[in-house]
Amino acid sequence: MAIKDYIECGKIINTHGCRGGIKAESWCNSEEDLAAFKRLFIKNGSEFEEYKVTKSAIFKQFVIFEFKGIDDMDKAMLLKNKTLYALRKDFKLEKGEFFLADMIGLEVIDADNGKIYGKLREIMNRGASDIYVVDTPNGERMIPAVDEFVISIDIEKGIFVRPIEGMLD
Repeated sequence: MAIKDYIECGKIINTHGCRGGIKAESWCNSEEDLAAFKRLFIKNGSEFEEYKVTKSAIFKQFVIFEFKGIDDMDKAMLLKNKTLYALRKDFKLEKGEFFLADMIGLEVIDADNGKIYGKLREIMNRGASDIYVVDTPNGERMIPAVDEFVISIDIEKGIFVRPIEGMLD
């Protein structure tokens, strides 16, 4: 599995004001985490374009940004619905923390008997909790990412689970 240099961290959902501000939803642990970045990136084709943050503020559950060079509503409007990225090295992870993106491709393993059910293909969120989508020999299976089923995650070894009967078979 290749380690990504750029990590998705939010999405521009609208403009803010008439001087080029943008309103973004955070995909980080908190809005404060997203607001702390001094630079963000937007993917343009296969390249990542850097945007220097000149100002950031938290407004309700969103982050309001001003970027260098984006100084009117027309320029800001061109960024609407774009995904924001940050460099992996710009994140400040605590010990034991990891990126969800790094979990993709990990083996899903029975915590009690070591049986390998398959590999994690996707992480979805439908509100209450994340849902792990697992590719198994019997097709796609889903497991809620809650303590009842997910016992531990070792980013080097895999995702250790205790599924109920039939969940991953």
